Amino acid sequence: MEKKKLKLKISEGSKKTINNIELAKSKASNSVIIEKKNIKTGNKGSFSNLNKKKNPYKQKSHFTPKLSNPPKFSGINDYEKRKLAEQRATKRLRGENTQKSKTGSNVKRRELKLTVSRALSDEDIEFKGRSLASLKRAKQKENKENQKNQSLEELKPVKRDVNIPEVITIRELANRMAEQSSNIIKHLLSMGVTATINHSINSDIAEYLVQEFGHNPIKEKKAEEIINKIKDVKSQNLKNRPPIITVMGHVDHGKTSVLDVLRKANVVSGEFGGITQHLGSYQINYNSNKITFIDTPGHAAFTEMRARGSKLTDIVILVVAADDGVKPQTVESIKHAKAAKVPIVVAINKCDLPDADPQKVRNQLLEHELIAEELSGDTLIVEISTKTKKNIDKLIESVLLQAELLELKSDYELKANGVVLESRIDTGRGPIVNIIVTSGTLKKGNYFVSGLKWGKVRALINDKGEKIEEAVPSTPVEVLGINGAAKAGDDFVVLDTEKEAKSLNLARVQENQQGKNPLTFVTQDSAFKDKTIEELNIIIKSDVHGSSEAIKNAITQIEHEEVKPKIILSDIGMITETDVSLTKASNALLIAFNVKPSKEAKEAAEKEKIKINSFNIIYELLEFIKNKMSGMLAPDIEEKIIGSAEILEIFKVSKVGKVAGSKVTEGEIVQDSSARIIRDGTIIFNGKIGSIFREKNQAKQVSAGLECGITIKNFNDFQKKDIIEVFNSTITERSI
Repeated sequence: MEKKKLKLKISEGSKKTINNIELAKSKASNSVIIEKKNIKTGNKGSFSNLNKKKNPYKQKSHFTPKLSNPPKFSGINDYEKRKLAEQRATKRLRGENTQKSKTGSNVKRRELKLTVSRALSDEDIEFKGRSLASLKRAKQKENKENQKNQSLEELKPVKRDVNIPEVITIRELANRMAEQSSNIIKHLLSMGVTATINHSINSDIAEYLVQEFGHNPIKEKKAEEIINKIKDVKSQNLKNRPPIITVMGHVDHGKTSVLDVLRKANVVSGEFGGITQHLGSYQINYNSNKITFIDTPGHAAFTEMRARGSKLTDIVILVVAADDGVKPQTVESIKHAKAAKVPIVVAINKCDLPDADPQKVRNQLLEHELIAEELSGDTLIVEISTKTKKNIDKLIESVLLQAELLELKSDYELKANGVVLESRIDTGRGPIVNIIVTSGTLKKGNYFVSGLKWGKVRALINDKGEKIEEAVPSTPVEVLGINGAAKAGDDFVVLDTEKEAKSLNLARVQENQQGKNPLTFVTQDSAFKDKTIEELNIIIKSDVHGSSEAIKNAITQIEHEEVKPKIILSDIGMITETDVSLTKASNALLIAFNVKPSKEAKEAAEKEKIKINSFNIIYELLEFIKNKMSGMLAPDIEEKIIGSAEILEIFKVSKVGKVAGSKVTEGEIVQDSSARIIRDGTIIFNGKIGSIFREKNQAKQVSAGLECGITIKNFNDFQKKDIIEVFNSTITERSI
């Protein structure tokens, strides 16, 4: 059949499927060339009714359109073409049939399969949309562009709000800014400051660095500011509280004995050496009046304990022995009390002794501006005897009188605040803190912060060893539930929730750690400083923190220009295997004060041949440290020159070796004496005189003006004009 070029026109009438047509290119942009062939239809009918109007989207029967010279597309614009093609493509993706048979049945699924022939022959050719692969590629390209744009946005510098504490390490500052620590170090280096990531900087420098790196600095509130804000809550429901009395004075003047009488207990017998080495607290009832007492040690090493007791107290009882008078620790106690601005009640003890002189004590107190009431002063003085219990009641009444004048009140409804008196680690119960509640009511289950530790109150135990549910102001109590041993003198603050306690504790710990390694500058003096000083490494384990603190302070006060003590560890609790290992590694002294080593530690010490030095009395421990430091001092060596000789000739003698023919110029040369060889003003050898020859005979000594032959033990390199100097040495041991 000859080919005929015709233009295809979309008729408004019904369309029938054309099964076999060939498409060729035409010069006309909107025309299609169709080759007419014998076309088999789904039924045996012929093409007819081409011009009959039917719905173009609804095929009721298969037909062959009659091809004529149709006009070009005019009624449908490009937007409608694309929209229609997209709709039909969507139907194909969903598996929908777009054609129906004459009988209304759907075309089989295989008839909808897209082939090259169908793609070319389908009546939708003009409206055919983008293929699935094209859509997929476009989608991938779009995603790639989005990722690229996102990555570019991420690369843009981010301005952060950086919290700045009072002191912060360079490492922590870099983490908060999300910057590399090396960049911060380089910036500091450009400013002329050499630092490492572990160095600490203050808030001003940190603020400058944050601004330089394009961030927003925000200064943090100190943990102490938060604590003070909690403490400064105004009281509303004020009630009377028991007075807190601190007993102070010189060692062995009877402070604890006074409390023994008041408590009707024998505490002195429980103290090693008869001296108080702990800060104890007790509460008594006297005629329905509660009084809290704090017992302080009198030894010189416990200065901080006494100072802490005076700051906490309302009234100070100053105990002075009538037979001993005012002593150094007595004067120190007076100063602490005056610094704390608290009234003083003087108890002159041991008035029952034959050599007691209370009037002498009164006169000595006048020197320190403590004037008795009978002399128109404001100081109450009571003469007592703990042995005979003389005037003990009068002493208590004097204290209550002073307390009444002070009008001591507190709010029982507030969250509890207190002060740590002591802390220790109990083998069975863990860390325990002994506190006095200063305000509010402490209850079981409260969350609290104490120094660098925190916890939850698991149990409250009073001074009599009884469990209680709550502790009101002025009550001494033991608290169980802290996560570690607190320091004596630390505050004790109750918070609402566990979260608040943890966060506040964390802030305190960070502030404490950040200030340990400040940024320093190396000077010429520090670089060339003599570092030959000897150090005595010491490890201390004690029963309570107060004792540990006192021992540490007393040891650090031992000063010497050639040797100094270095405390590697000062902690509380029994000696463990770790302590023994640390002792060996640091070559230190291991000191146990009122504690015992564990079984494992004892075995490890025996194996490593490490001695555990145990003490119960602090001044015995200090004397031991001084003796050890004295042993490290180089002894004093005093030299006395006996004589000297000048070498004139050198001889070789068989069986003897080289002999220095010398003339004694000063003193005498003595056999077996210490000697040195001096050449051109420089000592070249130190040794001893071997043999002395005088006219071929051996001699024990040769006096000045005579000539002799001299040998030196283990030395033969004699030269003319060398000087042989003979001397005696006196060695004297030194002590601190």
